[in-house]
Amino acid sequence: MLIGVVSDTHNNIKNIKKIIDLFNEAQVELVIHTGDISKAETLKVFSSLNCPLRGVFGNNDRIEGGLEEVCKENNFLFQEPPLCFTLENKKIAIFHEPDLIKDYTKEHQDINLILHGHTHRYKEETIDKTVHFNPGESAGSMEGKNAIGIVNLNNLEIKRVFF
Repeated sequence: MLIGVVSDTHNNIKNIKKIIDLFNEAQVELVIHTGDISKAETLKVFSSLNCPLRGVFGNNDRIEGGLEEVCKENNFLFQEPPLCFTLENKKIAIFHEPDLIKDYTKEHQDINLILHGHTHRYKEETIDKTVHFNPGESAGSMEGKNAIGIVNLNNLEIKRVFF
């Protein structure tokens, strides 16, 4: 199963439309947003995905209202971090700020994949058998420098896609 990972889209609708096209072309079965969408009308654009959308709210999502209503209207599953669930026998935890991860993993050591955003910097490393991934910048204005991730849940192999 392929899942798409995106973070920190920060109202960049032009980039979000490219991101949606990339995920739809890759035929991912789920997209995970690690937070900082920022505005309700921006979140609505994700309704063009050909798969479900799950995620967490980031620090910039707490400023303006309306995100929860858009989630209900479109059956998007979002909550305050962490969001933890099991998919294809892999336990996945989603955060926005990476500062919360260390304390969480002390109590939850059976996680296979941790996704986060906030820093706008790429990260992919395995710590104690848990893959940690942040796809990096996705709202930037420099074409070809923005990235999303596609994770194969069968083997936790990650592919970064630049746009």
